[in-house]
Amino acid sequence: MKHLFAVFVLLVTTLALGACQSAYYAAAEQVGYHKREILVDRVEDARDAQAEAGEQFESAQAHLLSLIDFDGGELQDVYEELADEYEASRDAADEVSARIDAIEDVADALFDEWEDELDQYSNARLRADSERKLKDTQRRYRRLVTVMRRSEERMEPVLAALNDNVLYLKHNLNARAVAALKTEFSNIDRDIDGLIVEMRKAIASSDEFIESLRGEG
Repeated sequence: MKHLFAVFVLLVTTLALGACQSAYYAAAEQVGYHKREILVDRVEDARDAQAEAGEQFESAQAHLLSLIDFDGGELQDVYEELADEYEASRDAADEVSARIDAIEDVADALFDEWEDELDQYSNARLRADSERKLKDTQRRYRRLVTVMRRSEERMEPVLAALNDNVLYLKHNLNARAVAALKTEFSNIDRDIDGLIVEMRKAIASSDEFIESLRGEG
């Protein structure tokens, strides 16, 4: 349904840039872009952001390894590359966090709407079935966000360690500094490996959640 988003963007350009999410969803509804579809798209976006972040952290890991294996050359270049990797990793992490926040926003709106609409049923059987699906979707959604937030949390210690390495090198561009960082490498290497595992779990959970929502549609 992402093609609908392009249509939606064209129709809401008259809205103020600071328009609230409720106005966003109301405008989207007008072009047939419903909260369930927005939720699916945002989960897909978060999944893709996590995949890209995983690749970025693996790139930073590779640059750290090249630093540890440094045996001559221009250390300033190595430092600048590692600094760039840290900044790119920080940006990737921020993107993941923003995508998860966006998921939570639309999910809250969807579940509130769904809950309110239960009172509009006159058919008790249909109401009960809708309520059951609501609770099931909420349960699966909570599992998804828990996994996503867990992987998000694993990024912070890695980013802190990367930043420490960059700061240390900035003021100690010599072979002795590189030797000192070698003792720290095993810890950050392990943390990055653990982060990648958590991200893959979150990506798999995202695919499962998307499939379940589409199956209900």
